[in-house]
This record gives sequence, C-alpha cells and structure tokens, in this order.
Amino acid sequence: MANTNVLLREDIDNLGARGEIVRVKAGYARNYLLPRKLAVQATAGNVKQIEAERGALMKREATERAAAEGQAGLMGALALNFERKVGEHGILYGSVTSMDIAEALREKGYEIDRRRITLREPIKETGEFSVGIKLHREVIVEVPVVVMAEGSGAAATQAGADTTTAAEVTETATPELAEEEETATSSSPTTGAADE
Repeated sequence: MANTNVLLREDIDNLGARGEIVRVKAGYARNYLLPRKLAVQATAGNVKQIEAERGALMKREATERAAAEGQAGLMGALALNFERKVGEHGILYGSVTSMDIAEALREKGYEIDRRRITLREPIKETGEFSVGIKLHREVIVEVPVVVMAEGSGAAATQAGADTTTAAEVTETATPELAEEEETATSSSPTTGAADE
C-alpha cells in the first residue's frame, strides 16, 4: 500500500495540527486532503513556503484561539432544552442529534458547525446530558442539554411563571386600572341603554 507525506494546512482530528508533516495513505491524500486544500504534498518547495508563512499562521492561530476563548466565556451559562415525544421508560420517538443541537445554538445566536459538536451517538432518552463543543483544538465547552417529554413540567412551569408575571403587572398598576375600569363599566350601561 502506497503512503505519502503531506504537509497539513489545517488542524485535522486524529491526524495532526496545521504545519505538521504527516504520513498518510496515498488515496486518503489524493481523494480527501488535497482536493479540500487541507494539505499539500510535502515537497521541499512546499515546506519552505509553509516555513515562510509560519509567522502569519501563528498570528492566525492566536487570534482564532482568543476568539474561541471569548466565545467559550459567553457560552458558559448556556443550556439547551429539547422537548420530544416519549414512549415507555423515557425512550424518545426519534432522537436529539448534533444537527438539532447546532440548530438550537443557531437560534441562540451561535453559528457552530455540527461537526464541531462531540456527540458520540444521538440522545435517545430523556434526562440531562453534557455535550462538548469544540470551538478550537484547545478550547472545548461543555454545554448542558436537557431532554424532556413534550408538555412536561418545564413548559407548565414556564406557563405558570408567565401567569404570575401577568398577575404581578396587574397588581402594580391596579390604582390606575381600577379608575379606568370603573369609568368604563359605569359608562357601558348608559351607552348600551342609549343604543337601544
């Protein structure tokens, strides 16, 4: 089996970091790494070119890591909740996948590629889970994911909180509203009688 040396232009999981020379199968290099511009052939000229670009790559690496750390700080308080149809024993009809998590993150304002979400297998039962999100090769954020049955306690609690909030708003504005309601009720019968 033919092997070849390639120079990585991007970080690739389980293979190496940007700027490293690695030995891979020729087919993997020819069909995957080279067409996607993830690597170049490790010729003397390419190695010299990468050495010349190393300063720019180091700056780019530093800015990417700083941005990832900043985003990790913002995502620290983030929690994702999913409601799904559930069968017996808390087993879901369907599952929660990395694509679902990426979509939920997008709704909260975070553009994360689903391939950066480390979910070994889809979540198929209710409960609380911790899902890793790889923002950078050295920055991984653990985000809590709660999966619950459709129409379960969280929705009811939220509805109860909304009702309480509405009641509190009514109580705080009672003196002004009471006068308006009295005026409206006292004038309603009069206008009703005049219309007849």
